[in-house]
Amino acid sequence: MSRPVVELHVPLVPAPDLPEGAYQFPWIEDIEEHLTEQDTVEELDDGEEVGDFYVFFITGAEESVLLEVAATTAALESVPSGTFAIVTDDESDEIGEGRRVELPRA
Repeated sequence: MSRPVVELHVPLVPAPDLPEGAYQFPWIEDIEEHLTEQDTVEELDDGEEVGDFYVFFITGAEESVLLEVAATTAALESVPSGTFAIVTDDESDEIGEGRRVELPRA
């Protein structure tokens, strides 16, 4: 039986006001830390670059819970605007195929 998966697509945008030579995407670590702190979900795989986005995969709960965690993640101050979710399942072979859900900024 398949499990729901939410792909969290974050625009691959460098963080503003970084010192020269600093890692351009510190929000990736912020998101990973935030997801690790969530007791209700688990990361399915490591995140990966897909085109102009960095994609995180969460599962382990009902769709509504996964989307709630995706929304709180998108609302983190360091996360670039334009982040959205794709609802799919763990049997999907392709990233980005599924129902798109806009995630509003808080």
